[in-house]
Amino acid sequence: MSDEIEPADEWAQLRRYTNARIGLGRSGDGLPTKPMLAFQLDHARARDAVHTPLDVAALEAQLAAQGREVIRLRSRAADRGTYLRRPDLGRQLDEGSRAALATHAAERGRGYDMVFVIADGLSARAVQQHAARLLGHVLPTLEGLGWSIGPLVVVEQGRVAVGDEAGQIVRAQQVAVLVGERPGLSVADSLGIYLTYEPRPGRTDAERNCISNIHGAGLSYGEAGETLIYLASEARRLRLTGVALKDDRAQGDAPALGA
Repeated sequence: MSDEIEPADEWAQLRRYTNARIGLGRSGDGLPTKPMLAFQLDHARARDAVHTPLDVAALEAQLAAQGREVIRLRSRAADRGTYLRRPDLGRQLDEGSRAALATHAAERGRGYDMVFVIADGLSARAVQQHAARLLGHVLPTLEGLGWSIGPLVVVEQGRVAVGDEAGQIVRAQQVAVLVGERPGLSVADSLGIYLTYEPRPGRTDAERNCISNIHGAGLSYGEAGETLIYLASEARRLRLTGVALKDDRAQGDAPALGA
């Protein structure tokens, strides 16, 4: 039996507070087996998140269970490979989707205060796990405040800016795009929300407000929903979003979800 005493792991206490890879140890010139396997597993999860398609039928069923109308659209990126190589095509609706949305707008005859666009982005897994649940928190509160909410628009192979075109076609005062964020090695299912006032093609990222990191170990649905409602209310009052719109609320300013 060896008399050597294993040195204390001085990083163990700090690792409790972060998912960052700190104090992993060393085995020769490389990592010990356990952290190396953990890295490879997280890398595989991130790749899967990028390439796994969105199960739109399952998402529609989740939203239908909440009594929500869904319009299913596609971007001009015909498949995942094209989507990854041509970001510009993911920002535009294809012709059929544009026509379908225009027909809906013509039949309604007037616009909406808010339209939600759900796009798979770079993590369909994030959308699958969080979008319907988040909307289940947010929509009743907005409707309780008297907002007219459009049908939920689901865009396959869609990026953030695709919401600008969708919002303009249905004459939405604001569009909130729920999109799967680029997966990292600590989180592969993070959802983001991008809010734009008076959406139209050509809007820049500086004209949006972003609420990010919505996932099980990140921002909760309640926190994200309250932030979105606060920002949307301020956007309507100030008639803008983006770098000029700040989250300046004091505690208790935002209406409680479900109130």
